[in-house]
Amino acid sequence: MSTKIHVALLMGGQSAEHEVSLQSAKNVYEALDKSKYEVTIIGIDKNGAWHWLDAGDFLLNADNPKTIALRLTHRHLAIAPHHPTEPFREADSGRSVGRIDVVFPVLHGPLGEDGTIQGLLKILDLPFVGVGVLGSAVGMDKDVMKRLLRDARLPVGDFLVFTRQQSIDFDIVSQRLGLPFFIKPANLGSSVGIHKVRNRGEFEPAINDAFRYDIKVIIEEYIPGREIECSVLGNEDPVASLPGEVVPHHEFYSYEAKYIDDQGADLNIPAELPQDAIAEVQNLAVRAFRTLCCEGMARVDFFLRKDGRLFINEINTIPGFTRISMYPKLWEVSGLSYSRLLDRLIELALERHRRDRALSSQMNF
Repeated sequence: MSTKIHVALLMGGQSAEHEVSLQSAKNVYEALDKSKYEVTIIGIDKNGAWHWLDAGDFLLNADNPKTIALRLTHRHLAIAPHHPTEPFREADSGRSVGRIDVVFPVLHGPLGEDGTIQGLLKILDLPFVGVGVLGSAVGMDKDVMKRLLRDARLPVGDFLVFTRQQSIDFDIVSQRLGLPFFIKPANLGSSVGIHKVRNRGEFEPAINDAFRYDIKVIIEEYIPGREIECSVLGNEDPVASLPGEVVPHHEFYSYEAKYIDDQGADLNIPAELPQDAIAEVQNLAVRAFRTLCCEGMARVDFFLRKDGRLFINEINTIPGFTRISMYPKLWEVSGLSYSRLLDRLIELALERHRRDRALSSQMNF
């Protein structure tokens, strides 16, 4: 009988970050210690269908971030909640993928990082890596996230939020936030749909593009300064990595700079910062993590102005795991190897599941 931990690796998804997910999942699969883990690959295509993929051969164009794709099979999966230990089954035959010990969602963006998948896994009573339902939902929504950080008296830049039903006036926005400013979909990541607006002519096209991806947009003040990132790991007692710095070669740290252009940015790991600034970044990262009800993992991004003031830009609850992603690289420089980091994330998932299962679901009368 195998003593390996059976990991279901979830990838793909229906968001605009589908291809980023595939790049991340490829790296996670390759780094998982196969002497410890049996890995089942589950790919979610852009239409939302779940596929049981062949481990080790689950991607097309795996080395090309522009054309990477799932290598789909005819083994569509269905979910059977009445089989709690083996809920993933072939739709046609009913054959189980086997007992799942833990799920590792490597899904970015809506319907993967926003609490929806996490809620499904919670219903299935499956341990899963990363942030829970509430923290995932809050972390995905930049509007709610920034309001909670602001109410906790953590430093965030000024921002405005609009829905499609509201009138958005360039003069009012620019008077409040100054120029330039950033327009973003409220619920998306990887810089998809983000625009830096410098004048009136750029305003309406940026608004229209952001609304392609979400029913709510957030408009943020531009904070000139260094882009600092910090990784956080843990459940009740989270710890922060050494910070790193992103130095974009593009106008800002765009999708292209992050995932397409190998020369899109320099990553200074660790960042060249004085010790007191490192301590402040780490302290704020952990405080943001806790404020937003996170567990497992997250990456917290900052702006560091020339006057030394730090501002929290956002939190990423399923950070990238691509070959150039900051989250694992920051832990490597902090003394935790990529493989050991994955071990720790799985340990945290199992610990949380045991803790939550110990809670009573019955009332005493």
